Formats: sequence, C-alpha cells, structure tokens
Amino acid sequence: MPTNGQLSLERTIPALTALPRPLYARAESLNAGSWTPPHRHDWVQFSYAISGVLGVHTAEGSFFAPPQWGIWIPADLEHQVVTSMRAEMRSLYVRREDCQWADGRCRVLEVTPLARELIKRFCLLPVEYPQGDSQEARLVGVLLDQLASLPEVGFSLPLPRHEHLLGLCNELIDSPERNATLQEWAERLGTSEKTLMRLFQRETGLSFRGWRQRMRLLSSLSLLEEGNSVTNAALSCGYDSTSAFIAAFKGLFGFTPGGAVQAVTASSRASPLPQGQRKPCGSGLARDWPRSGHRYPVRF
Repeated sequence: MPTNGQLSLERTIPALTALPRPLYARAESLNAGSWTPPHRHDWVQFSYAISGVLGVHTAEGSFFAPPQWGIWIPADLEHQVVTSMRAEMRSLYVRREDCQWADGRCRVLEVTPLARELIKRFCLLPVEYPQGDSQEARLVGVLLDQLASLPEVGFSLPLPRHEHLLGLCNELIDSPERNATLQEWAERLGTSEKTLMRLFQRETGLSFRGWRQRMRLLSSLSLLEEGNSVTNAALSCGYDSTSAFIAAFKGLFGFTPGGAVQAVTASSRASPLPQGQRKPCGSGLARDWPRSGHRYPVRF
C-alpha cells in the first residue's frame, strides 16, 4: 500500500485459485521499479515484454527479457518479477496439463511475429471465451502450438549452490568492471585454478569466462535502459574496448547496443513517465540478483 504519500511499487498478485479457461491473459503497464513478492502458482506463466526489460529471479538464477522476448515460468516455481524502467507486459497463464511438452525449466524465449500477433489477438478475448469447436478455442490451440515451438535464447544467468562460489558470483555481480583472473580468485578461496574451473562448470554449466561475460552483458542491458551511452556501459561492465563490447553484445542478444538504445528511446516515447515521476536511482535489473541468505532482494 502507498505510505507517506509515496507510490507503492509492489505489484498485487492475482487472487486466482484456478484458471477459468485453459489459457488466461493479463495485460499490465508497469511503473519503473515495479516488483512482485516471491510467489508460486499452480499454472505455467509466460510473461512477454512489449516494451521495457523484464527480470525474473528464481533460486536457480535470473532471467531477463528485452522487448519482443518472453520468460517461461514453470508451475510451482517460486519466482519474483521485477522491472527497472516502465514496461508493457503481457502474461499468459496456461494450465499445466495443456503444456505437458514443457521440461520444467525457467527460460527466455524469442517471440516470433506470428506468436506476437496471436498473443495480441488473444488478449482481446473475454476471460470466459467460448470453448468447444469455437473460433476462440481454435485460436487458443494454435497459440499453444506456437508457444511450444518458440526458440530459446541465453538471456539467463545461472547461479551456483556452492556457498563460496555463490559468494564469488555475488561479488562479480556487484562489481562487473572487476578484471580479477580465475587464478586470483582461486588463491583467495584457497584452492587451485583447475579445481575452481571444474567447480564453476559443474555448478553453472558455464566456464568462468563465459559466466562473467554473460553477467556483464546482462548488466549492460540495465545501463543502456537507464540512458547510459554505449561507451559508458562498456567501461562500467569491464570492457576496455567498445568494439569488443559491441561484438559480444550482438553475439548474445542478436542486436547491437545501439539498437537497444533506440528500442528503449522508442519505448519511452510510447510510454512516458507521468509528470513529476522520476525513475528511482540504482534500480537496474542486473543489480537485483538473489543473494545468499536472501534469495530475492529488492533494492530500488
């Protein structure tokens, strides 16, 4: 609830105990710094960012969806959804029995043009749309088929469960510009470089170098979203060369940092902040990853 005249940025979770139909849609315009408490539900959720960047935190890691990507959240998985800037979100809730093809992982999916149009069309239907052999039910069937075939992208950052390794990852997240080598980290932890390398691979599925690069690039999304220049974002994330940053960014996301800046600018024009409302400082998505002992901190 708002207190002391301040707008509460905590979002209310829908009071649903069951879905009224196999597929349910929710459209939201989110303020900068919006967040949900950690929660879980009995259905699958697919949250799609029309504008802005969505972040989903789980015990397994963090997942980020720039505009035109979405995050698949399995049923019964505890999660928290956050946004740093204003965002337009469309969420689909799906009965678990209608997506048994899913493997139970949280993941980021690319929303194809066809899926995008189907989602837009479905969001116009009444909550209790006709079932059976109706046109609406056939639309739902096609949309579910499309969701099953959306390509997965690597916009996630897996977190280790090993206590000391998690502490290392937290330090890297807090200071992405740090360039300490794996050998230096190994000496600090009292182990060998090879042992730490194997542990990192086993716990995260990524090499130390690959994990740090992904973390830096995901951090840069928030910096670009906040209006930082490409050069400043590169330097803040530990890159000495802007060209190397641009190449790595495009390799992960499929578009350049300049393209991301243009998308953010277009989104801001489409969804301007209300007069007098300012974006909170330090609300970047990449600075809100879970921490040991407090898995879902919200620090805006």
